[in-house]
Amino acid sequence: MKKAVLIPDSFKGTMSSTRVCQLIAERIEKIFPGCAVQSIPVADGGEGSVDAFLTAVGGEKVTRTVTGPWFEKCEGYYGLIDGGVTAVLEMAAAAGLPMVGDHKDPSGTTTYGVGELIADAARSGAKKLVVGLGGSATNDGGCGAAAAAGVKFYNAAGESFVPVGGTLKDIEKIDMSGLDDALKSVEMVTMCDIDNPMYGKTGAAYIFGPQKGADAEMVEFLDQGLRHLAEVIKRDVGVDVAEIPGAGAAGAMGAGMVAFFGSRLQMGIETVLDTVGFDEAIKDADVIFTGEGKIDSQSLRGKVVIGVARRAVKQAKPVIAIVGGADYDVDAAYGEGVTAIFPINRLPQDFSVLKEHSEENLAFAAENVLRTMRMAGM
Repeated sequence: MKKAVLIPDSFKGTMSSTRVCQLIAERIEKIFPGCAVQSIPVADGGEGSVDAFLTAVGGEKVTRTVTGPWFEKCEGYYGLIDGGVTAVLEMAAAAGLPMVGDHKDPSGTTTYGVGELIADAARSGAKKLVVGLGGSATNDGGCGAAAAAGVKFYNAAGESFVPVGGTLKDIEKIDMSGLDDALKSVEMVTMCDIDNPMYGKTGAAYIFGPQKGADAEMVEFLDQGLRHLAEVIKRDVGVDVAEIPGAGAAGAMGAGMVAFFGSRLQMGIETVLDTVGFDEAIKDADVIFTGEGKIDSQSLRGKVVIGVARRAVKQAKPVIAIVGGADYDVDAAYGEGVTAIFPINRLPQDFSVLKEHSEENLAFAAENVLRTMRMAGM
């Protein structure tokens, strides 16, 4: 074996994608000394996405003082790759749930700092912006980010204000004319792996509000605000975002990215594969290793393992999935291009025990897969 490409997802709660790559790479060097290894750690758009891209393809991490979720000052960041042509951002850098600690209240938090990062990245000269949604503390429909980028929101008294989840109902008019000129000529792609609509029982407030601190009464209140925002966007911006799959992502930031920034929503793995030049990277690869904490029916909708396999099969490349666990309904993965699936756990133990041995179990599984490949003459 002369070259292997490693592109796993994280094993949630146990190992980062970067750590999975390291463990497999070590075993490859042991069993196939001198084999070239290209590691492409994957993040889902949430915290760690920028670092994952920079690890995969190199680049520069840019830090800026921006506005945090409670309008406090904080240090945000984004990555510049491809010589500065592409900027990679994660909304968790300025509006992440961990940033609010015990002060969870999606009726008052803002994405303003995310907009500041977006505008700064565009002004830096980047021609393409990749924005990761995930792990947010907000429910403002992206209005805060839009306001930071020059969009004006007016209330019934004609006063300009920055809407938050609890004041979306007060929006009477949206004026897009002040949008930062730097944003008008950039391509924008938003990483989004959910298909929830903007509002309703499967929308942003009902599905994600409780984990951000909303009780039942607040959930209904926030949902009504999002309904109102959708109506005003449709009237003033000319875009109907309510039912777009993914519009409800990250407190309806998905809707805001489409309406205010003209972004397209795209599956995270597709965005990663395009951004890191995956198709080119595997042309001379002998095998591709991928994986995730658990492969199940949700994985088959196009998460990391299946997204990788669908690309790899076009070049007839074998794809080995090393996973924490495999559900009973994943046979369809083979039809998508997955060559083989190997769960790592060796004993029938509770997860509370298994997670403490995840690294050694993964290394053990990877080494045995590689030993088999060596015996087969790869």
